[in-house]
Amino acid sequence: MFSIQKFFGREDKFFDLLEASAEEARVSVRELIKLTEAGGKGGLEPFIESRRKDKKIKEEISEELVRSFVTMLEREDIAALTNALYKVPKTAEKFAEHYILAGGNVQNVDFSGQIKLLEQATEVILAMVKKLRHVSDLEEIKELNLKLQTVEGQADKLMLELLRDLYSGRHEPLKVIALKDLYELLERVVDRCRDAGNVVSHIVLKNS
Repeated sequence: MFSIQKFFGREDKFFDLLEASAEEARVSVRELIKLTEAGGKGGLEPFIESRRKDKKIKEEISEELVRSFVTMLEREDIAALTNALYKVPKTAEKFAEHYILAGGNVQNVDFSGQIKLLEQATEVILAMVKKLRHVSDLEEIKELNLKLQTVEGQADKLMLELLRDLYSGRHEPLKVIALKDLYELLERVVDRCRDAGNVVSHIVLKNS
């Protein structure tokens, strides 16, 4: 069986960096909770900081790939996971920007249902990335990925319910436009988590 440790040149630094990136994804979602609960107070700085940290991690991974001997396909796998993880805090920051801009139109809206699912998704992603360090059970990764797919399905179902309410005619047009944009951004964060999970599953399947 191909050793995932050899895949990363037997260096723990790759694992440390990927896990740190997955942790930043989780942090960014927790910041969404704080932001929406505070009605937009607190600003964008926590999101900017998280994204900057993740960008630095992304750059470190790129540098380590240059220094380490890996095949081209393996480089693509690592790059794909790095990019997928980076897009989580980046999209969370985009939501925060739009939420603050929307101001009073959305401050009393409850986003907790979607954000709770996002929190679950980032927890699963972190667990999956940590499994890369000692890959031995493909079924365990499959189980985690199935859990992630379930979260995505729940998010899709919730999105339909939210859109049904938006299109009911009970809301002001400006509010409908703002909320549709914000709902779609939160759904996009879930999609980014799904993408990262798919990359992890692909890596494990190929190297099991």
